Amino acid sequence: MADLVVVGASLAGLKAAEAVRGDGFEGSVALIGAEEHLPYDRPPLSKEHLANDEPGDSTYREQEKLDELGVELVLGAPATALDLDARTVTVGDQQIGYGGLVIATGADARALPASVCAPDLAGVVTLRTRDDSAHLHRLLRADGNPRVTVVGAGFIGSEIAAVARKRGHEVTIVEALPVPLVRGVGERMGRALTDIHERHGTRVLTGVSVAEVRGTDAVEAVVLADGTVIDTDVLVVGIGAAPNTGWLESSGLTLSDGVVADETLAAAPGVYVAGDVARWPNALFDDVLGSSMRLEHWTSASEQGARAARNAVDPSSAQPYTTVPYFWSDWYDSRIQFVGVSRSGEGLADVEEEVVMGDEGGPFVALYRFGDRLVGALAVDKRAEVMQYRRLIMNKASWDEGQEKAEERRQRAAKKAAEAAAG
Repeated sequence: MADLVVVGASLAGLKAAEAVRGDGFEGSVALIGAEEHLPYDRPPLSKEHLANDEPGDSTYREQEKLDELGVELVLGAPATALDLDARTVTVGDQQIGYGGLVIATGADARALPASVCAPDLAGVVTLRTRDDSAHLHRLLRADGNPRVTVVGAGFIGSEIAAVARKRGHEVTIVEALPVPLVRGVGERMGRALTDIHERHGTRVLTGVSVAEVRGTDAVEAVVLADGTVIDTDVLVVGIGAAPNTGWLESSGLTLSDGVVADETLAAAPGVYVAGDVARWPNALFDDVLGSSMRLEHWTSASEQGARAARNAVDPSSAQPYTTVPYFWSDWYDSRIQFVGVSRSGEGLADVEEEVVMGDEGGPFVALYRFGDRLVGALAVDKRAEVMQYRRLIMNKASWDEGQEKAEERRQRAAKKAAEAAAG
């Protein structure tokens, strides 16, 4: 029995434990993780870990630090069941009781269907864990400069493709949608980001799916639905992730592309959710989305972990969680940043985008509007810009206020450029 049990030993789970300890919570805390590794940072897995000669170690806290926090670690086995009435979590042959519970089990990478790709075919990788990244690191350094195909042009797939291309590999990205990243940044900006790949010599094939992956023991080729054959030595499957909720199917919690929770992240009495698995109503965007949201972003996982744990140990004082979503991605030498939302809910007005600084062929900033409201901002190689708009979006600023900020930032940039030119 622990006063607070956290299921999921990644970012959200670690932040949950650290938050309550930082507040002075003296009850017992147990942190359950399916992997044997101590909690570690995931974003480097598709970036620095693959690019560097040595994969590196992104462990958040060493064992001694976790011991100082007074956190009991239960690692190396996943939770398999939750009993809401008995207030227990099943892990292996243990029944761990809880006073308050935070579910932060994240998401699992989707794989190609077995009818398309044999599950045990060597050279095929999905990237979700530290071990996955280490495996891909070895594959990219195999003799013969292996040819790489990435299925899925989302941010993870694009990061991996960029690293492989910078290492000199022949890289092809295959995307089923006509425009990559349309769900994340919209159609126009999706094309703009795709151009970054093409400028670096990465081939991008869109609007076509994978029909077959050929190979006897190891992958040899990828066959597309239109008959195109891509000779391949390394196949990376980056077709998204599904929230890890299978272990909760008989729990009585409401599951719908995640664990459904209220505005305080509560999914049931004493049970709170955080990170990739959480689906909750974000009050900042109710009028734009018309529904709840689920995020797979580092920043929201960190924030939700802390809020969920605080609410779990003091439910009578539970606070709602609202946020302006923020994520970043590194491709080649470019930094891509996004805040807010890029699309609206079904049946609502469309979200429109407008470039307000630079142009789509180079560094630029684009703003997103929903009616008369500023709801999003995308920056490519404009690192100082995007957080200027996050504050406005948090305050539900109007589109005109967004345009005023854009003009202010353009004038500031022009002044700096003039000063630099003058020496």
